[in-house]
Amino acid sequence: MTSASAATTASAGTSRGVLPIVVAALLWGTTGTAAHFLPDDVSPLATGAATMLVGGVLLFAVSARGAIASLGDRRSVGWLLLGSLGVFAYPLAFYSSMHLAGVAIGTVVSLGAAPVFAAVLEFLVDRRRVTLRWGIATIVAVVGVVLLAAGGASGTDAAASVPGVLLGLVAALSYALYTFASEKAIGVGHASRSVMGALFGVGAVLLAPVLLTTGAPLLQSGSSIAITAYLALGPMFLAYLLFGAGLRWVRSSTATVITLIEPAVATVLAVVIVGERFDLPGWLGLGLVAVGILLLVLPVRGAATAVTDPGAPRL
Repeated sequence: MTSASAATTASAGTSRGVLPIVVAALLWGTTGTAAHFLPDDVSPLATGAATMLVGGVLLFAVSARGAIASLGDRRSVGWLLLGSLGVFAYPLAFYSSMHLAGVAIGTVVSLGAAPVFAAVLEFLVDRRRVTLRWGIATIVAVVGVVLLAAGGASGTDAAASVPGVLLGLVAALSYALYTFASEKAIGVGHASRSVMGALFGVGAVLLAPVLLTTGAPLLQSGSSIAITAYLALGPMFLAYLLFGAGLRWVRSSTATVITLIEPAVATVLAVVIVGERFDLPGWLGLGLVAVGILLLVLPVRGAATAVTDPGAPRL
C-alpha cells in the first residue's frame, strides 16, 4: 500500500469513527437535563446505577455470544474486567458530581478532564506520545469547557461544590479507563458490539447491589420510570453502541476530546429547557469547544506523507 493510499484509508476510517462518537456525545449531553426532572428523593446513585445497569444488560443481550467469547479470551479479559470497574464507578461519580456541583460544572469536569487521563493511560501503557495537533485541540476545548462552567449558572456555591468537582475528576478517570480498555479489547480483534456488551454486562452485575439498595424511588411514578427508561435506552444503550463503533477507527484520547461536545450540549439544554442563565463566557466556551473538535477531526493538508505504516497510531 502506498503512502497516499494508506493516508486516504486512515482518513476515511477516522471520518467513519468520528460521526458515531459525535452522535453518542449528543445523546450523552441530554442526561443532565433529563435527570433534572426526576423527583427530588431519587438519589444520584440510583439514577446512575439504573441507567448503566439497564443499558448494560441490553448491550450484553444484543451481543451475548461475542461478549462471552471476548470474556473467555485471555488477550482481552483483563482489559474488560479493568474497564468494567470504570463502568461501575463512572455513573455513580458522574451523577453525584452533577447533584453536588450542578449540571454544568459536573458535566464540564467529568468530560473536560477525561482527555488528559486518556492521554496519560496511552503513554503509561503504550508509550504513545500525544501529537502537537492533539495538544492544541485539547487545550482549546478544555478552556472552552471551563468557560462553559463559568458562563452557566447552576446556583451552587463554589466552595460547597468542591466534593462535586472531586467526584467529577473520579468520573473523568473512570470514563478514560473504560474507553481505553475498550480500545485495547477491540484491538485484539473482537467486534465493538461484543466488547461493549462484555464491558457493560460485567459493569451491570457490579451495579446491581447499588440499584437494589437505592432504586425504590425510581418506581414511584410513571414519569420517573419514563425518564429512567430514556436514560437507559438513549444516552446509555444506543450511545454506547455508537461509541464502540467509533472506537474501531479512532484512539481513546481522540474519542474523549470529541465527546467534549457533551458539556456544550448539556449547557445549551440547561439554558433552553431548564432555564439556567448563560453568560458571555459560556457562549465563548461553546465556540472554543467547537473549534477544538474541528482542529482535531478535520483533515490536514500534507498529512498523506505522515501515514506510511498501516499499523501507525490512529489520530
